Amino acid sequence: MRLLNFRRGTRTEFGVERDGTVLPLQAAGYARDLEFFSGGKNALAAAHSLLARGDASAILLTDVEILSPVLRPGKILCVGLNYRDHAVEAKMQIPEVPTIFLKLPNAVVGPGAQIVLPSSSEQPDYEAELAAVIGVGGRNIPAERWREHVVGYTILNDVSARDVQLATSQWTLGKSFDTFAPMGPAIVTQDEIPDPHALDIQLSIDGEVLQRSNTRELIFKLGELIAHVSAVVPLEPGDVISTGTPAGVGLGRTPQRWLKPGEEIVVRIQGIGELKNRTVAEKHRQETAGGR
Repeated sequence: MRLLNFRRGTRTEFGVERDGTVLPLQAAGYARDLEFFSGGKNALAAAHSLLARGDASAILLTDVEILSPVLRPGKILCVGLNYRDHAVEAKMQIPEVPTIFLKLPNAVVGPGAQIVLPSSSEQPDYEAELAAVIGVGGRNIPAERWREHVVGYTILNDVSARDVQLATSQWTLGKSFDTFAPMGPAIVTQDEIPDPHALDIQLSIDGEVLQRSNTRELIFKLGELIAHVSAVVPLEPGDVISTGTPAGVGLGRTPQRWLKPGEEIVVRIQGIGELKNRTVAEKHRQETAGGR
């Protein structure tokens, strides 16, 4: 199944995608994304039942605005240097334990939303990543039972202001500007992706492919990550674990390649689809908003 948040008019809803339409899951008792994530197997069964019988309330995707598939994650847990080739290009040691940092929820936007390049940074960068969305939460989750706690997978672009990020050893602020966590277009459930560690992943800007790899190259797989994180903090429904990015980021290029206003970034992950966003300068956005 493909699960998504969408807006029609002023109303935000959660639904399941089918053949170019979306069925609101309110009809199955799950009006909001977090309600569904915490519903576990019962929620998945209700969604499958809704798909099987069809529903007159199906809405064309072209008639709605698709939002981030997780509107307000409690935690966005990111993994640094989790592809061996990316650690090499960053001239950093291959980690022996996962390097975990946070992106704050204010950074989340959906597919098609603008990525605002802040005037306070001269080094905005891109990072294509596979993200797992937590369904049923837990603490001290055994690595071999990680699948019981993941509702599905989506795409996250870990946009980063490198000059802010690397000014200190703490990365969170440089990763958490508004719009720095585009996600989407949907959450694809586990039944459609049997192995998330065998997916092609790439990022292009204006048609030029800058990152290309496969999630089999991850140093720490999802079982290890979920066990590692949940040994310290409980995972909760709607938390997002973004698994890291492969080589090809702007920081590691010669010459270095920073994001510029007016560029279209497309992240593609096999089995999930495409996440498209366009960059805009912060000044331009403010002037546009002020003129409305």
